[in-house]
Amino acid sequence: MAGLGIVVSEFNADVTYVMLERAKDHAAFLGLTVKEIVKVPGVYDMPLVLKKLIQRQDIDAVVAIGAVIEGETQHDEVIMQHTARKIMDLAVEYEKPIGLGISGHGETKLQAMDRVEKAREAVEGVAKLLRALEQVEGSSG
Repeated sequence: MAGLGIVVSEFNADVTYVMLERAKDHAAFLGLTVKEIVKVPGVYDMPLVLKKLIQRQDIDAVVAIGAVIEGETQHDEVIMQHTARKIMDLAVEYEKPIGLGISGHGETKLQAMDRVEKAREAVEGVAKLLRALEQVEGSSG
């Protein structure tokens, strides 16, 4: 069974807690073992913890869970763009899937609640990527 790490933002916890529960339920459904759940203050704070988790031998994939709600400035857009980019960079660097279960930017709190399935979709995505990687690595030898 593949080992999964989950990093979840405490900011907008009323949304992200529901997302976390959806992610855990779907991981169990897919036969993934959640090895570690780490809470961080916000989405911006995720990359360092993601990097530490992805380096662990018992972690095959990680899912980042958060909700970036629109504010009065473009802060939400900047946070989302830079975090998403860093997450992609880490996945490529460490050759392990990192699921982007972060909704936003530009969403309201109500829209964020309507998008809690992004966490489940991120778990589904890493499960599919793990299978794809097994296929590619298995056919190289």
